[in-house]
Amino acid sequence: MVLFLSFLLGSVDGLRSLTAPAVVCWAAHLGWLHFAGTKLAFVDRPVTLIVFTLLAIVELVLDKLPSTPARTAPVGLIARIALGGACGFAVATSTGMSTLLAAAVASIGAVVGAFTGYRIRHALVSQVRLPDLAVALAEDAIAIAGSFLIISRF
Repeated sequence: MVLFLSFLLGSVDGLRSLTAPAVVCWAAHLGWLHFAGTKLAFVDRPVTLIVFTLLAIVELVLDKLPSTPARTAPVGLIARIALGGACGFAVATSTGMSTLLAAAVASIGAVVGAFTGYRIRHALVSQVRLPDLAVALAEDAIAIAGSFLIISRF
């Protein structure tokens, strides 16, 4: 179950690269995930929560700008793979599961989420003719709500 949830969390990370890490920090803050005594004890610190929350908010804003590169561009995709893997590593650390396997599965989820999210968003805007801003805002809501729903299952 942890691997499936890691894949899903990675998939959400493919939509918004900093939302899932911010939600992992919130889960630690709320006591849903436990990192005391691990290499990831810093995740539960207030400064980590503030930094990742602010970065996630900035990403949500920057995503709406026309100059923002596609999430499937190399830099964005590499960031999603790394951050998705980090989220998988974190939840596996908290639950005592295999960290490397969970990180790998979450990284694969990030690639799937990035390309699937890109194709769905592109189709909704170009073929269905929905406004890009509306689709982007719906994607934001899915990423935020999905991350919290997935994290709450650990």
